[in-house]
Amino acid sequence: MSRRSLVLLAACLAPVCSIAQTSAHTAPAKSTTLPRTSAGHPDLQGIWSNATLTPFERSNQLAGKEFFTPQEGAEFTRIALERANRDKRGATPQEDVNGAYNEAWFERGTKIYSNLRTSIVVDPADGRIPPLTAQARNDAAARGAITGRRPEGPEDFSLPIRCIVWPTSGPPMIAGPYNNNYQIVQTSDYVAIDVEMIHDMRIVPLNARRHLPASIRQWMGDPVGHWEGDTLVVDTTNFTDKTHFRGADRNLHLMERFKLLDANTIQYRFTVDDPTAFVRPWTGEIILTRTPGPLYEYACHEANYSLLDMLRAARAEEKSAPSKPR
Repeated sequence: MSRRSLVLLAACLAPVCSIAQTSAHTAPAKSTTLPRTSAGHPDLQGIWSNATLTPFERSNQLAGKEFFTPQEGAEFTRIALERANRDKRGATPQEDVNGAYNEAWFERGTKIYSNLRTSIVVDPADGRIPPLTAQARNDAAARGAITGRRPEGPEDFSLPIRCIVWPTSGPPMIAGPYNNNYQIVQTSDYVAIDVEMIHDMRIVPLNARRHLPASIRQWMGDPVGHWEGDTLVVDTTNFTDKTHFRGADRNLHLMERFKLLDANTIQYRFTVDDPTAFVRPWTGEIILTRTPGPLYEYACHEANYSLLDMLRAARAEEKSAPSKPR
């Protein structure tokens, strides 16, 4: 057993359970067929993947179309795989260099979700994230000005580069270019979610405690979970002012719903409510499918010499062009 699994077991103080898979476009399996824990709740334990080619937002070409037909989905998948292929050579050597890693380093998924939706965003009905507020736009511009300058120290780099938190790893749990796997361990008192990307661990208490005081902020927020029938609901607040999921700020209030549809599928829905960042709340739907293990530790933070090299490069650039503003 890996050290990662031992951490999960210790966090939940109980042995592991089993899990499920989702087909949101078909009727959910009857609750009597779902694997359940000794407490009677759907058993969510296992390793899951949310890798997909489903677009986060609906494109203009698909405006007004909520679902693909199976034939349309197959054609969309073919085109998406062709466009994303990093093994295609560029027209010039510089284009090849700009392509960085080849296809072997990616694990973005090879198909759209089984729900056949044309976007992960399901509300608003147009499949698009609502506009940012004026204040959120101003804040985003200010952050862009900071990231565009030469870094003075490690704190000037983004959170993913510093291996602190990845914007897609959660919450909410959004697919990225690779490491789209999660391990869930469940007891009657806790649910632990081990996030493959940047080795993050979410521990969700199910004891109906209140959220932490507003003065205490956490990278992944403060989660409190409970069951509504067969759906696990996770209410998360107390985010920092540095994560900025899709433009969100420290007032982000995230509601997640995990619904086991069958033994290999979870329908995962999340609602973003942040009135100081978005003009209205919005919701996304993702399909988690069971995947073989084990889940390997990413350990992004260990021996990360890149930060030192990037800072050296910034200082060398300053010496070569001292007149440029920093």
